[in-house]
Amino acid sequence: MEEVILVNEKDEPIGLMEKLQAHKQGLLHRAFSVFVFNRKGELLIHQRAKDKYHCGGLWTNTCCSHPRENETVMEAASRRLQEEMGFVVPLEKVDEFIYKAEFENGLTEYEYDHILVGSFDEVPNPNRGEVQDWKYVSVETVLDEIKINPDKFTYWFIEIMTNRLENIIQKANY
Repeated sequence: MEEVILVNEKDEPIGLMEKLQAHKQGLLHRAFSVFVFNRKGELLIHQRAKDKYHCGGLWTNTCCSHPRENETVMEAASRRLQEEMGFVVPLEKVDEFIYKAEFENGLTEYEYDHILVGSFDEVPNPNRGEVQDWKYVSVETVLDEIKINPDKFTYWFIEIMTNRLENIIQKANY
């Protein structure tokens, strides 16, 4: 049973809850979003596997998930980057924010999201249970596609790309 860390609006832990239950109840919990760029400045994005519990088939940032109890955000991000995309790179925290999104299936993402950035120039080896497809793409192309087809992307990815991109670009090492 996968649990998430429930937090208050200062990211202070207030308890644990089974992940799906936290999403059903729409409770604020700790999360992270990883953005990995290559030397060309292209962002590695992935299409979530169709059978994910929410947002299946949508495009999003390189990796995203939740830390476990007694696991730092950095430790969790490295673990999930390996589990989802098949590689690990040094990461740097660049921002954090709270967002809330309700989905048609009755689940709610209400997350205190830590944004992390890294650099990688190789071909990932994604876990097909997590990742349906992947590609390196320019930031400009992503922003254009979000404007044209926002329904193809996850809520948090759109939020970060349209409102927090400057912090990410400043820290990206390409």
